[in-house]
Amino acid sequence: MNAPQSPPRRTLARGLSVHPIGIGAWALGGPDHNLGLPMGWSTADDAASRRGLETAYNLGANLIDTADVYGHGHSERLIGDFVTTVPRDTVVLSSKVGYHRGTARHAYLPSAMRRQLETTLENLRTDHLDIYFLHNADFGPDDRYLDEAVVQIRDFQRQGLVTAVGMRGPHRYATERVTVAKEQRDDKYARFSHLAEKIRPDYLAARFNALTPPQAAGRPDIFGLAASLEASVLINKPLAQGLLTGKYDPGQPPSFAPGDHRLRKAWFTPGALKIVQDGLAPLRERFGGTSAALTRVALQYCLQQADNAVVLVGFTRPEQVAENLNAVGTPLTADELAFVRDTLSRLQQNLDAHSEVFLDEKSAGR
Repeated sequence: MNAPQSPPRRTLARGLSVHPIGIGAWALGGPDHNLGLPMGWSTADDAASRRGLETAYNLGANLIDTADVYGHGHSERLIGDFVTTVPRDTVVLSSKVGYHRGTARHAYLPSAMRRQLETTLENLRTDHLDIYFLHNADFGPDDRYLDEAVVQIRDFQRQGLVTAVGMRGPHRYATERVTVAKEQRDDKYARFSHLAEKIRPDYLAARFNALTPPQAAGRPDIFGLAASLEASVLINKPLAQGLLTGKYDPGQPPSFAPGDHRLRKAWFTPGALKIVQDGLAPLRERFGGTSAALTRVALQYCLQQADNAVVLVGFTRPEQVAENLNAVGTPLTADELAFVRDTLSRLQQNLDAHSEVFLDEKSAGR
């Protein structure tokens, strides 16, 4: 194993020093189901995953983010095998609890959390986590397990098993998107504010990319929320799972096997991919038509939102890791940022309209 290079680091909450590009390890878990839904990645390959981790490390990336539910431990175990080959203090390990309850009554029962952390540490082959996230906002009926879960994760911190505590930014529980009508869903921002006051996280994890619409007037974005909590942000899906790199051909849409969460995503249908292809044309014309050029634009757009944030980029092939890490470089100018925002705002609106039709047709059984 070669010694890691010295990349430009960002110092985040609790003094963690990390490369601006972190490794999101959801895909490493492979195909999987949870909560009755496909939740994994059918395109993963263990040998490629291991080479990707090695490539990332050799290029200076030191943050690896996973979860107990990614492949129900498979992602953690692959990372753990890698971690034994490098000095532990050269990597920052992040995992999550909350979506994998095993046989427990609820994932946030303190006893269940203790068992899950013990298993996660065993899988990752380490004696501590640098960041431990509460993975979702479901703390049982009437938040039955919330107070005890907060006490438990702070106790992990006190014992030195966990350095920093994280929580998801405003989001919905996975099944709510397919079981609860939009007009009947609770306000996820009010829910977030309530939980953040209880948890007081060091880190927020949130989906954000150049397709993310601006917040409504008077409502802070994820970076404003983090600043108000004196927290740092781990940005996930900065490339919109590859859509912003222009990798998909609407004439040859991707095929996903059982256990792949993308099977239920409207964005990967031929109609949506055509919208993406057309919508990226202005970016190709201005910044270059290669995947590397579009990757740079997408990642820089995210990184320039705040200094206390890093992006997590997933992969299924080591070549993707190299392209992502090499994309960090020349910042976008203010004019370029505005151009990207305006261009992709139009693309987002067209995708949203397509997704609504897609969901309506699915619910009607067409």
